[in-house]
Amino acid sequence: MRRGFLSQYFEGVAVKRLSAVEVNSKVSNQHEFNGSRQMRKLLGDSRSTFKARFLWLAEENEEISSEGSVTWYDARENHPTRSEYRLYFNRNDVMNQAKVNDMLLVAKKPDETILMILVPKDSTREHQLLWLFGLEEVGFTFNFQPIEDGYDPEIDFTTRYILEELGIEINETNEDYLDSILEPYFKTGFPSTAVFSAFARSTIKHVSPNEEPDATLMLWIEQEERLFRRLERHMVSRRLEQGFKTNEGMDVEAFIQFSLSVHNRRKSRVGYALENHLEEIFKANGILYARTQVTEHKSKPDFLFPNAEKYRDSSFPSKGLTMLGVKSTCKDRWRQVLAEANRIKEKHLLTLEPAISLNQTDEMKGSNLRLVLPKQVHATYRIEQQDWLMDLNSFLLLVRDRQ
Repeated sequence: MRRGFLSQYFEGVAVKRLSAVEVNSKVSNQHEFNGSRQMRKLLGDSRSTFKARFLWLAEENEEISSEGSVTWYDARENHPTRSEYRLYFNRNDVMNQAKVNDMLLVAKKPDETILMILVPKDSTREHQLLWLFGLEEVGFTFNFQPIEDGYDPEIDFTTRYILEELGIEINETNEDYLDSILEPYFKTGFPSTAVFSAFARSTIKHVSPNEEPDATLMLWIEQEERLFRRLERHMVSRRLEQGFKTNEGMDVEAFIQFSLSVHNRRKSRVGYALENHLEEIFKANGILYARTQVTEHKSKPDFLFPNAEKYRDSSFPSKGLTMLGVKSTCKDRWRQVLAEANRIKEKHLLTLEPAISLNQTDEMKGSNLRLVLPKQVHATYRIEQQDWLMDLNSFLLLVRDRQ
């Protein structure tokens, strides 16, 4: 296990597609999967029961989780020459969602617990998991991927993104350094998003929004994410130390409201931070723009180029106009961009979401929507998708040419 790398969170994974006999109660009532030699590399040769968390992840933010256990055993352990390993599980809400051809990923963590992840075939979640764990083809028998020196990617923004989708909290490796630069905020609390974004940028040296806009954007985003999570941990710890007791007992409602405020702050902050950093890059590159200006039907595109006045001027040629939607994650929300800025036929959408499924990007193409992603995120997409993707530098050149 190496801190700051994937092996800090997983020892290895096994993956397979589900067959009819494993998911169809009309065919079989079994609650177990056939093992394989590959699976024995993950779970060993002895009978073992592991605590497990089951997780079903579908498109459009759908997810279900269940707590339980799995048992790994040899059904022919008394046979002198033959073995037949199986992984038994209790039926639960997650496995009730299973369909033929869904992908099942069994991940073993360093604390000897198991994460059982179920995702639909060809979904974005499947693409993201395959990329994260360095997997390619998935068959109907378990294949094993160790997380070790041969494959142990460092935790960066993209790997963190996927891990947090799995409910895994990332521990920072440079906590003392982060605390030293965050100290002024420990007493005052969270500043506005614009102020915090500017603060995060000020702590990153030797970047070039002109020559390397893609790399600069990712460095700024990653730094703000690290700083925010560290400050959040400090503020949450302090609030928990104060407790939620009153003279009448435990104030459950106060705790719930506090928990919701933490969750909502996390969700809303990322999108605004991304827009803040993009705005700084546009300024550095001399790009004319308008941010969140009203177009038709009270729509507010995140960015209009060159500005809202030109957009509203019917005599200004539409081929000189560009719009950019900004969403840190696409999910189903990318369709919202299609209804913004009717004068502009081809929409552009910048996102940080890795490995969006081929089905989704094909639908985007058919809707005249072009994805813009920082260059380093392109590698998470399939080869046949990458030629269509646009990086931030290319988008800046397009806008500058039109201006």
